Amino acid sequence: MADMIYRVNMATMSFKIEDVPADWMGLGGRGLTSVIVASEVDPECHPLGPNNKMVFAPGLLSGTSAANSGRNSLGAKSPLTGGIKESNVGGTLAGIMAKLGVKALIIEGIPEDDSTFYHIHVSKNHVKIEAVPNLVGKDNYFVLDAMEKKYNKKVAVMTIARPGEMKMLVSNISVRDPKGKLRSYGRGGLGAVMGSKKIKCITIDAENYKEVTYANSDKFKEASKIFTKSLKDNPISGEGMPAFGTNVLVNIINEAGALPSRNFRTGNSENAEKICGETMAENIKARNGSTTHGCHAGCVIQCSQTYNDKDGNYLTSGFEYEMIWAFGANLGIDNLDTIAAIDALMDDLGLDAIEMGVCLGLAVDAGILKYGDGEEAFRLIKDEVPNGTPIGRILGAGTGYLGKLYGLVRVPVVKNQSIPAYEPRAIKGQGVTFVTTPMGADHTAGYAVGSNILNVGGTVDPLKKDGQIELSRNLQIASAAIDSTGMCLFIAFSAIDDPVCLPALIDMLNARFGTTLTGDDVTNLGKMILKTERAFNIKAGLTSADDRMPEFMKYETLPPHNVTWDFTNEEIDEFWNF
Repeated sequence: MADMIYRVNMATMSFKIEDVPADWMGLGGRGLTSVIVASEVDPECHPLGPNNKMVFAPGLLSGTSAANSGRNSLGAKSPLTGGIKESNVGGTLAGIMAKLGVKALIIEGIPEDDSTFYHIHVSKNHVKIEAVPNLVGKDNYFVLDAMEKKYNKKVAVMTIARPGEMKMLVSNISVRDPKGKLRSYGRGGLGAVMGSKKIKCITIDAENYKEVTYANSDKFKEASKIFTKSLKDNPISGEGMPAFGTNVLVNIINEAGALPSRNFRTGNSENAEKICGETMAENIKARNGSTTHGCHAGCVIQCSQTYNDKDGNYLTSGFEYEMIWAFGANLGIDNLDTIAAIDALMDDLGLDAIEMGVCLGLAVDAGILKYGDGEEAFRLIKDEVPNGTPIGRILGAGTGYLGKLYGLVRVPVVKNQSIPAYEPRAIKGQGVTFVTTPMGADHTAGYAVGSNILNVGGTVDPLKKDGQIELSRNLQIASAAIDSTGMCLFIAFSAIDDPVCLPALIDMLNARFGTTLTGDDVTNLGKMILKTERAFNIKAGLTSADDRMPEFMKYETLPPHNVTWDFTNEEIDEFWNF
């Protein structure tokens, strides 16, 4: 049976299974979610109202044997940015959806009776919607345990915790990973959208699915071997990331003078050595943790890890650079164990690491807490945010709103979304991505750090404007296309540097579907996605004035390089001339 569209209406508590429209057949992942959101969601709708939709879609290569193809996309109108949003996640979801034959799962409407929350279970040719009052007010691991017990672990699980129920803009949607822990649809407040539809959790059946088929299995296997070898041979994806995780970046970015510290006041952190990937790896090895595992099946980069406490007890997993930066360099906490405990707490509560961490960094300016006070940061997250106290509601609204409520000027957001772990004044190509991507400040949308800092695909001086617009544009086009395949973004290191990697990826697509795609076709796909997303944002009321860096970065010089954000508006607007 061909792949189908599963559509759930929460207003009528009904479902339909539909044929895939011809225009959607060649799309997957981000390409499919953005096209569906753009075609079916009124850009002017309230993101938490009845006319927003959630669109889940596996990538074009999800469910296959291709390495690192386990990412699943989610699209909606973001309640944080007011524009379109795509987020993607690892875990077990993408492969299960693809093998079940679910091209996309579209959830629309809001229940008339909002007195409880619901559980959606998707199985072959059927969707069950049932009230789950016993799960209301519970957090992610409680829900995960309940679903695994109910279905004997043979399901993919997506869930929100209390902040999502309260429609807080810092809330994520959490997804079960292969080890029974959690990964996140991060950024953009999409947990609030799920909460607005009164959905507590979604499960996808993993028992009665079919294996994906290949138009030419021999050619797929041949291309897959070339692709996998390229990832393993790359010094970043094959050596650095498996050894130290994404946190290998702390020392690298700090030495470049681009590690935002103490609410973006300097590009260096005195805490760097205490929180870096090398120190983390030493702790993990000494405590019998695991320095290397994948967040989804088939991962060969293996940049995730299990981090234990001093007594060898589990603390957290998927301990990422952005989390460690946000609470370490940005908030001034110098103890990895404290940051790990906060990370585990936020996993259970479904909170966005970047938005929450940057918000708390700004909260120091507001007088709510002090730099380095990990105990108080933990308490605020544990006691105030999930209980919806007044200060918890303020923090739960994110950085932009905290800045407005306290009359602060130095508010590091673009399109109301917190700027991630790379100082845009000192990594200017990454800054161009932050201001131009339709997603709000998002490092994954076009990872210019590769060429600005890591010398991937050549070098573009991070402190100068020259070549940065073109660099970010090319990377955003490529990233949109990669996000459509279901591939992890980290394949980009090899795709840019190794001439056999990208052709092998295209060969896998052609062998999977019997197509004759070329490199130009993939580039055109990326361009189409970006223009579709931007058109949605324009209709939603965003303008070129939203493609701007916070003003303080234009007049405050950033140590140690003493640089400012010096692009003109005209230079930034030039980005969209393609």
